[in-house]
Amino acid sequence: MVRMSVVADALKTLSNAEKKGKRQVLLRPSSKVLIKFLQVMQKHSYIGEFEIVDDHRAGKIVVNLIGRVNKTRAISPRYDVGVNEIEKWTNNLLPSRQFGHVVLTTSLGIMDHEEARRKHTGGKVLGFFY
Repeated sequence: MVRMSVVADALKTLSNAEKKGKRQVLLRPSSKVLIKFLQVMQKHSYIGEFEIVDDHRAGKIVVNLIGRVNKTRAISPRYDVGVNEIEKWTNNLLPSRQFGHVVLTTSLGIMDHEEARRKHTGGKVLGFFY
């Protein structure tokens, strides 16, 4: 089967492993965007430590799960989002204002919607998690 999106496939795998109650999950192949997405999730303590395994191919990532992720998805296509539209996207994607994060890729790097609003920058929507 053809892999359309590395990020979408990895996030779906992570979500399924979390639902099954696993402690660790192996994500492959790896990508720079996926690593940054996982770093945002780790910063907000939705996942534990993760280790990048270099196998001289596409690479693998072993993620330690802590049982906090309810849902994580990639958004395809990566829609453009201005600073003034971030609020609309968070309302559409997240279940509540209190928790959850929309991940954006901006000219200043990959960050969550709150950081993008603080830095007053827009970008493209990568995905979300809560």
